[in-house]
Order: sequence, then C-alpha cells, then structure tokens
Amino acid sequence: MTTQSGIFRRIGLISLVAAMIFVTSCSGSKTKEDEGGVPTAPSADDNLTLGDSDSGKAMGLQTVHFPFDSFKLDHEQKGVLKANADILKDKPNLKVQIEGHCDAKGGIQYNIALGEKRANATKKYVEDLGIAEDRITVISFGKEKPVDSGMTEEAYAKNRRANFVITSH
Repeated sequence: MTTQSGIFRRIGLISLVAAMIFVTSCSGSKTKEDEGGVPTAPSADDNLTLGDSDSGKAMGLQTVHFPFDSFKLDHEQKGVLKANADILKDKPNLKVQIEGHCDAKGGIQYNIALGEKRANATKKYVEDLGIAEDRITVISFGKEKPVDSGMTEEAYAKNRRANFVITSH
C-alpha cells in the first residue's frame, strides 16, 4: 500500500520530469515561426530597420532642427517638411513616427516636454500640408537619444531635432 507522502513524491517527480522535457524541447528545437513560416511582431528597435531620417535611410525623409529652447519651425525647416510631405504624398501607405529630441542642457522632465512640443509642431505642420493624422505618431525622447554625444554647441545643435522613423510602408 502506498503512503500519502509517497504519492506526493511521485507527483513531484513526474512534474519535475515533465518540466525538464518542456524546457529542453522549447529551447533546442526550431519552430515554423523560427524558419519564417509565421511572421512575428517586430520589437521597438526593429522599426529602425525600416529607416529613419537621422541615418538618412528613410526614403528621403529628412530630420528637422530647432533653435535652443524652442519648438518653432523656421523658414528653412518648413522647406524640409514640405519636401517630407511630398514624399509622404507619393507613398500613401507610408506611416511614420516623429521623434522629438533635445540637447543635454536642462532637466529630464523639461526636455521630455520640449521634445514632445517639437514632435507635435512637426506633426501639425506636415498635417497642414495634407498628410492624414492617422499616418503620423509622435514620441519624445528628451535628451535621452542624442545623435551626437559631444558637449559642444555644434553637438547640441545636432541634437535639437525631430526625426522621422518609418513604422510601416
């Protein structure tokens, strides 16, 4: 006759063996998904493979730059956005995310807010040029993703920007 503790030991042993089989079979074998059978959702960093204006790999879309402590678009930057809008009009399935960025000056919260104002000002201008709102999302990275990590005025100027990241095409 089996005792109660013996039953629990067998259940525990069976559970342990089943868990080991599951873990080893999951980690060592390839599935159809791994071989390209079923597509998986991209991670956030995979969006960069679709292209971004900072790298110059965004189908001609260009990054716009801002003066210190400002989210106002000057005449030159409006011209850049006009060219970007023309590209978006030529490619009606293209969707983008506009990322607002700041230089290393100022606090984290202040720069997140300023980066958002930059991204939203850029989005609004592109929408005013005829691009549908549902094709554009915005995000602010503040000073967290500089394009130039230098601590010079030239580096700071490069980092005060709104860049375009292609999210789908």
